Amino acid sequence: MIQSNTQKLSNKNFSQETYGTFLNPLNHTGSNNHRTNLIQNNLIIKQNYKQKGGHYSIGKNQLIRILMKLRRMKIMGKQHIERYLRDQYRRNLTLSTIRQTSPIIFPFLQLAQQKGKNCLEELSRTDIGAFIEQEQDRGLKPATVKLKLDILKAFVRYQIEKGTIPADVLAKRIIIKVPDALPKAMEIEDEAKLLSVIKHTRNRAMILLLLRTGMRIGELLNTQVQDIHLTKNKIDIWESQKTRIGRVVYFSEDAADALKAWLKQRDQQKPFVFYACKRDTLTYAGARIMFCKYLEKANLSHKSYTLHCLRHTNASSLLNAGISLECLRELLGHNSVEVTRRYARLTNTTREKEYFKAMNKIEKGEINGYYKLDPELQEILKKKKLFTHDSEKLYEQP
Repeated sequence: MIQSNTQKLSNKNFSQETYGTFLNPLNHTGSNNHRTNLIQNNLIIKQNYKQKGGHYSIGKNQLIRILMKLRRMKIMGKQHIERYLRDQYRRNLTLSTIRQTSPIIFPFLQLAQQKGKNCLEELSRTDIGAFIEQEQDRGLKPATVKLKLDILKAFVRYQIEKGTIPADVLAKRIIIKVPDALPKAMEIEDEAKLLSVIKHTRNRAMILLLLRTGMRIGELLNTQVQDIHLTKNKIDIWESQKTRIGRVVYFSEDAADALKAWLKQRDQQKPFVFYACKRDTLTYAGARIMFCKYLEKANLSHKSYTLHCLRHTNASSLLNAGISLECLRELLGHNSVEVTRRYARLTNTTREKEYFKAMNKIEKGEINGYYKLDPELQEILKKKKLFTHDSEKLYEQP
């Protein structure tokens, strides 16, 4: 049965009847047979995804997982939550967005239930405030709390449009101030220490590509062999998971050497360039564990570097080498140059030179008194004073 359905799904024209089970609204009693069918269909989609690598199949698979979890939970407003999740799927939102939604909505509604609410119609602005306080009390960073609030507000806004939640819940803006921190880049010495302890062929290729291309870790893990052009030292990113914008990135000769060494050793049957043992893919958690082990080996654990710091390091190095902000924006895949400008604050060598030039004069005692005005400015102020003195004579007397 499973095999025959898998063959059906391998066709580009997916059968609506085959997928009907996946998209039927909540109108069942949750029988064991229904749950068994969902599990079998889930396995079918997984098999089809391995064969095709299609975005459509994996998106459906994620939706099924979330809906199965929802149906097992004792939570209010199940039908409204499911309707919202289906709407996200139909609008072709990214998988990361759909995955992030349920882990935020579910705890929010559970907290509201604990406070005596029985349906979505009873929700108020106070419930949102209580959820924010709960997340802050957990010690989460302001940026994380703000992200959760934004996802929650999108859900509430949708329910307001459908007439489920009162409009006054979002009548006034709810804002969480987030510090505008500088991007954390790796020091040159630390970068050398890290690379010196990485001997594993696959891991060295991964770290060097992250350092030289500025790719996000998710983009690198989704890279397939056909996306790499070794003769031109470039990688095609057809669609970024975060911005859904495609771009081309380039890598240096040291990264090319490491990549070539890995391509000679890797299993040619695997679709993705980087994968874990006995698996077709490598997860973010696996890559993070690997990176943390090397940080510890290089005695850099105390500096709290992350995989994303390698992207910041790439951007900072390119700016220090003289690349333009617009060019860097294209390479990093930012939607706006204002996002890229954050790196300019981190690597503004002109401001640094001006500061030390002025401080050098101060240390040498080359200024008179506590301060000395610029000669040109002194001349301007002198003329302004003379003009003011002469103009006073033209005032009419009362």
